[in-house]
Amino acid sequence: MDLDPEGLFRDDSDEDDDNVQEREANKEMVVYLIDASPKMFTPATKADEKEETHFHTIVNCITHALKTQIIGRSYDEVAICFFNTKEKKNLQELAGVYVYNVTEREPLDRPDARLIKEFSCIEDSFMSNIGSRYGITSGSRENTLYNALWVAQALLRKGSVKTVSKRIVIFTNEDDPFGGLTGAVKTDMIRTTIQRARDAQDLGLSIELLPLSRPDEEFNMSLFYADLIGLEGDEIVDYLPSSGEKLEDMTNQLKKRMMKKRKVKTLAFAITNDVCIEVNTYALIRPTTPGAITWLDSISNLPLKAERSFICNDTGALIQDPQKRFQVYNDKIVKFSTRELSDVKRVSSHHLRLLGFKPLDYLKDYHNLRPSTFIYPSDEQIFGSTRVFVALHSSMRRLGRFALAFYGNPTRPQLVALIAQEEVTSAGGQIEPPGIHMIYLPYSDDVRYPEEVHLTSDDAPRATDEQIKKASNLLRRIDLKNFSVCQFSNPALQRHYGILEALALGEDEMPDVKDETLPDEEGLARPVVVKAVEEFKASVYGENYDQEEAEAAAAKAGASKKRKALTDAAAEKSAAHNWAELADTGKLKDMTVVDLKSYLSAHGLPVSGKKEALVSRILTHLGK
Repeated sequence: MDLDPEGLFRDDSDEDDDNVQEREANKEMVVYLIDASPKMFTPATKADEKEETHFHTIVNCITHALKTQIIGRSYDEVAICFFNTKEKKNLQELAGVYVYNVTEREPLDRPDARLIKEFSCIEDSFMSNIGSRYGITSGSRENTLYNALWVAQALLRKGSVKTVSKRIVIFTNEDDPFGGLTGAVKTDMIRTTIQRARDAQDLGLSIELLPLSRPDEEFNMSLFYADLIGLEGDEIVDYLPSSGEKLEDMTNQLKKRMMKKRKVKTLAFAITNDVCIEVNTYALIRPTTPGAITWLDSISNLPLKAERSFICNDTGALIQDPQKRFQVYNDKIVKFSTRELSDVKRVSSHHLRLLGFKPLDYLKDYHNLRPSTFIYPSDEQIFGSTRVFVALHSSMRRLGRFALAFYGNPTRPQLVALIAQEEVTSAGGQIEPPGIHMIYLPYSDDVRYPEEVHLTSDDAPRATDEQIKKASNLLRRIDLKNFSVCQFSNPALQRHYGILEALALGEDEMPDVKDETLPDEEGLARPVVVKAVEEFKASVYGENYDQEEAEAAAAKAGASKKRKALTDAAAEKSAAHNWAELADTGKLKDMTVVDLKSYLSAHGLPVSGKKEALVSRILTHLGK
């Protein structure tokens, strides 16, 4: 997928393979470690009529994630690994670990239709082909969790952590895997397992946990997994998922943790002439459209490669030399190369240059013409960028100022406003990260000044205190808590991807697509909301507004009945004549105007005009 389809951050000097390099720099390799112990096959809730198990929940969750990856990040690679299994399948020949989709000495799989179809049906044959058991038991030195981490680390051995994001995601409902052990054996196993996890983290691997709570008790992170993934103090409470263990909640958690924001471009941010820092930019909102059309060869079915050639207008020969442009100056032709033109148009040596600061109230709502770009510091190339960025961010927040900067894109140089955003957190974790929003300020001709109409106090309608009170109460009742446009997906695009998904998986029916943009009829039908709406209507239209509406509707219905009665009478009168025969014999002109109008009324045609117009209208209707 193109990371910048609109070209918002593209420079004339950018190479064509920028997207390829950006894609490789943001590639992810993920290993899903799924606990397959007998506890995972017990009902997820006490009142679960369908007896949905945690194992079933995880299978559906990962299946949904793989479908999402095909659409959004098809170049990512995944491996699915079970631990606490009877059978073993791994390159290290370690007991209790079964690698599902990666054969020996092969790279990780890319999500495709075959993998999704096979994995979604794994429950039917899991017990017979793979099996489930308790891997860590009393009297045994076997440690299946340690083995699983070892196998996962080996699967992620390829690729540099500088260009590839490597993750291990653990699914389990057992918060104390070593609870059945005692003494030195338990201590030794915990120590070696945690050390194995830390070794993997030292190599740049990220270890995450998606815990599932059993019906009888809540998952306790502090027993073991807090030490495994490196959590301390309040981080343990914040890490726990706020939602239950049903499929939709687990899917949302997985998307929240796995679908991280991808940087669009790295910019040089000049604070002063001598101080320059490095920042990454993230496009938070962008128009979402179906992918571009791919033309295929009619014989080989392979994608066609487009090539462009330049032919000399005088000789007809192919031009091999690099293309040059020219400008006529003083009757002379001055030639420019592409790089020279780029240098001429470049009005700044940096991508982003700070100009000064202004109070926040100087920034108006109409200045925000298009979605902003989010800026976050990076220390990859310029060490110390984060410290300077934090100092700038905190000062802007404390003084209530925004920064005015110049965005030095050669093709569209413009001023931008940099607004510091404070971190927003909740019990479930971070909602909004700290950073800076870059708002593209309009040019002078982008601003319109409409004519203002000044009304006198007598002409302007004013709401009463009672009406304001009722309106405020109504707004409180229908207020959307923690609203964000990012919560809603494009229903048309989801249906488009649903059709592609059904075709790719060979399914007969398209998956259900929930249109989240439709009104919440169930919420609006709550008694408190209905009462608030009625009170607001009564305060604006009066106590008997519903009676007036009913009378108006009754009058409208009476008029409709009267028209229907007239039409039926006209149809009955018109049926007494053979109008086709009268038209063929030319006797229509001998009919009375009343008879002609009865035919026209019966067929819903206009009845206005002289007799000749009525006859002509009937002939046209009969096709004569």
